[in-house]
Amino acid sequence: MSRPILEVIALDPADAVAAQAGGADRLELVADMAADGLTPARETFAAIRAAVEIPLRVMLRASDGFAAGDPAALDALCRSAQELRAEGAEEFVLGFLTPDGMPDMAAVTALTEAIGVRNGAGAVRWTFHRAIDRAADRDALRRRLAEVPGLDTYLTAGSALGVDDGLPVLLAEAARGAGGPVEMAGVVPEPAYRPRIMVGGGLRLDHLPTLREAGIDAFHIGGASRPAGWEGPVDVAAVREWREALDAPAALVG
Repeated sequence: MSRPILEVIALDPADAVAAQAGGADRLELVADMAADGLTPARETFAAIRAAVEIPLRVMLRASDGFAAGDPAALDALCRSAQELRAEGAEEFVLGFLTPDGMPDMAAVTALTEAIGVRNGAGAVRWTFHRAIDRAADRDALRRRLAEVPGLDTYLTAGSALGVDDGLPVLLAEAARGAGGPVEMAGVVPEPAYRPRIMVGGGLRLDHLPTLREAGIDAFHIGGASRPAGWEGPVDVAAVREWREALDAPAALVG
């Protein structure tokens, strides 16, 4: 099995440099964690892109919650997405629900078009974030999104309450998807379960052995990389602890 992916939330270039030094494979770029992560400024993306070499996924979200907002708000978000794409962003994070808890396909379509996924930009990839954990029907959401171009990852805790509560769901979905892109023992993933599962949301180090045994190979941390809390920076040693835990022989499967 290949080396697990460790994704770390970064708010600024200092966070990004520390995360890379600690062994992160990828960054999720956001602003305003008081609102649970919003779209960063184009200038912030450019500064972080210049500071590190690892891949960056940029959040596309204008307000707290999982609604895309009215047409004017969605148009503004699409313009921000286009500006970030023009600045060189190639990977994104997005996800919106309708009031009845189903995926907002109009918003998803508008944003994927804005970043060029539907215009032949095959290199553009994106994550559907933890809106899946608030969906009325996770299976139905996955089926609706199965054919949307560029979707290669679900960021999920398995439950809106976090990994402790969502662990059975994560293990069941990993089995249906053969652990994501890494196929296991001849198991063929169901189409709606082909995107990689990236676990985040109340994730702890003691969850890793069970998740790794299930074939899950992608992990996302935010507060766990910041011993001083969200007012403090990403800590190299904290990220390294996660890197070493993921790379330890006892955590590897197969």
